[in-house]
Amino acid sequence: MVTAMITPMTPDGAVDYDGAARLAEYLVTDMRNDALVLNGTTGEAPTTTDAEKERLIQVVLEAVGSHAKVVAGVGTNITAHTIELARRAEQAGAHGLLVVTPYYNKPPQPALEAHFTAVADATGLPMLIYDIPGRTGAAVATETLVRLAAHPRIVGVKDAKDDASATSHVLARTDLIYYCGTDLLNLPWLSLGAVGFISVVGHVVGDRLHEMIDAFGAGDVVGARQLHYELIPVYDGLFRNQGAVMTKAALDLLGLPGGAVRGPLLPATDAERYQLALDLTAGGVKLPGNGPSA
Repeated sequence: MVTAMITPMTPDGAVDYDGAARLAEYLVTDMRNDALVLNGTTGEAPTTTDAEKERLIQVVLEAVGSHAKVVAGVGTNITAHTIELARRAEQAGAHGLLVVTPYYNKPPQPALEAHFTAVADATGLPMLIYDIPGRTGAAVATETLVRLAAHPRIVGVKDAKDDASATSHVLARTDLIYYCGTDLLNLPWLSLGAVGFISVVGHVVGDRLHEMIDAFGAGDVVGARQLHYELIPVYDGLFRNQGAVMTKAALDLLGLPGGAVRGPLLPATDAERYQLALDLTAGGVKLPGNGPSA
């Protein structure tokens, strides 16, 4: 069970490092996360500086690194910059790397293979490929993933391609470890062979997602499916707007560190926060006070 952690911020948009430490501890201790991904899209990595990314890794490692793994998102659409971030993450003490497909420039498959190989060659850390064509404009093809699986440090995939056929083919032909990266598909992806999730809703229901993984692994498919159905309102609620926006709103409703978002994002509206409170309550999340209020 892994959560792609938001980057808490103060009202003026500065990174809230004390809040990050407190949130990380909550996610590991109360939400039963085995690992956290920092500096991913949900962490607003496109708008944080390299220095902020490095310090965030250090702060979270100090808070939870002795009892959870910390995976650093280092992907950009520049190979040299990605390598630099990967090396800085390794130096900061990260346990592993998450490398998203280069976005906007849409590299063809040989270029993607060269990019991921170059990053994997640059450090001694295990690396996950993040395949999310809906954001990047480029999918990692099955044959490319099969070839990359031969690299000793490319160990797995955060899969948000939402293509059960492609995922099945890669899992059947490689020993890559798969994490579902689309929360609504968490349970179906376990049935394909995923080992767990890199989740957004893990901020608020990570403990129940951990129960789902445990139940499925123990052969209790009915129990896992019941959890899946119970969590649908939470899945829906946190993606009515962009994930980081709604997650920060949810954390605010729970009295946890979240704070502002950086442009080009805007905070959730009052109407969105009200609907989110309804969604979370419908999904079994206990909110402080009396729940939703207009």
